[in-house]
Amino acid sequence: MRITRLLPTWLNLVSLTLAIISSAPSFAAASAADELADVTLRVAVYKGGDQLRLEAAGLLDTPYQIEWREFGAGSQMLEAINANAIDFASGSETPPVFAAHGSADFRLVAALKNDVNHQVVLVPEGSEITSIEELAGKRVGYVRGTTTHYYLLQMLDEAGLGFEDIDPRNLSPTDGAAAFSRGDLDAWAIYGYSVPLTQQLTGARVLKTAAGYLSGNFLYYANTSALEDPAKSAAIEDFLERLQHSYQWQNENEEAFASLQSNEIRVPENVILSMFHNKSQPAEVTGVTAEAIDSAQDVADVFAHFGVLSSPVDLTPYWDDRFNARLASEDEGQVL
Repeated sequence: MRITRLLPTWLNLVSLTLAIISSAPSFAAASAADELADVTLRVAVYKGGDQLRLEAAGLLDTPYQIEWREFGAGSQMLEAINANAIDFASGSETPPVFAAHGSADFRLVAALKNDVNHQVVLVPEGSEITSIEELAGKRVGYVRGTTTHYYLLQMLDEAGLGFEDIDPRNLSPTDGAAAFSRGDLDAWAIYGYSVPLTQQLTGARVLKTAAGYLSGNFLYYANTSALEDPAKSAAIEDFLERLQHSYQWQNENEEAFASLQSNEIRVPENVILSMFHNKSQPAEVTGVTAEAIDSAQDVADVFAHFGVLSSPVDLTPYWDDRFNARLASEDEGQVL
């Protein structure tokens, strides 16, 4: 009986190990790696994110040391970068807009193309609301300064409404989930695992998705001091390519990663898989592109247009494309 219970887990581990071996890139010469032996890269992560994915893909054998710092939001990460507390981080397009408005010191060095299907406006089960126009006078939850703020502004504007026409409630995802489940919200603009989880737990219905409003781009933020240090800059370049390979691995091993991530973040595996199976596009790490630059600037312009920012923000000086050649390389044997 004991062997019978353990057999599926054992087979999963074998499958995961074989997947890692088959997908892991080869490594560069030891002489190149030796140059980074004294480097410590301070990396900000979300729980169950990059660190877990890199480990699952067999890509954490870096020739430099990594100090992991866990954060809950991209805005917090940029504050830490500006304070020279971390070297590298990631988040949506919105935190850099507000950080630049506050004259923070950082650079945008790469992009991640990712899903937009799980950035939505939810309404409770049984709600009679069928359009954004019907949100007039309603209690609408969102998270200020995030993608939800950005697409909610545009959805309302297209419907001939503004924030002054609704009862906006700025709530963290956790507080928003509690308010929504209590019936304290008539609609909730939210993202990520909160969407399928809330649907599963409460029967919530998607009123509208952010498809057509969001690019799906997430950005990689870097500390300017780290970029000015040749060794740290080389470590960031190597780390970015490892991230690129890790997402390729995830796209090919969604079931295996969903199982690992479920254990890490305590979200049911079927909820994670539903997101993977209904994504708008495969996750892909790219260099700095004209599309990424234009998309981020559009976000800044929207916030300025609607008066969320007191003045316009030009993100042009914050971009740095030094890693483009490495990320565009078709050679999978570049990681150190």
